[in-house]
Amino acid sequence: MNQATDAPQRPLSPHWQIYRWGITNSLSILHRATGVFLSLGLLVLSCWLISIAAGPAEYASVASFYGSGWFRFVLAAFAFCFFYHLGNGIRHLFWDAGYGFERASIRNSGIVVVVFAVVATAIYALIALI
Repeated sequence: MNQATDAPQRPLSPHWQIYRWGITNSLSILHRATGVFLSLGLLVLSCWLISIAAGPAEYASVASFYGSGWFRFVLAAFAFCFFYHLGNGIRHLFWDAGYGFERASIRNSGIVVVVFAVVATAIYALIALI
């Protein structure tokens, strides 16, 4: 009997089926997703800046599109991504300095980052988008 063939087949590296879903990996995935969305926002900003350089007619066209009702939702989503990415980046700076690695501290700081992003986005939406 060969022990290697009788053993159950397990992944050779850490695998998603091994780990429990938790706040840490959820916020890590959200951090990456917001970074990608912010990169797309850079394209939107670039388009707006190019329209300014292209002249008043082009700027008016882009400004009316960006000022439309549905695009205001996109702008609010960009704001959430910005505030979340900012808050989580500051959280990571504390981790880089060696602070906040206790289990309760990791969970609490994650909740604080999400609450900060939601509140800051709401304030931004009330001031800038309405």
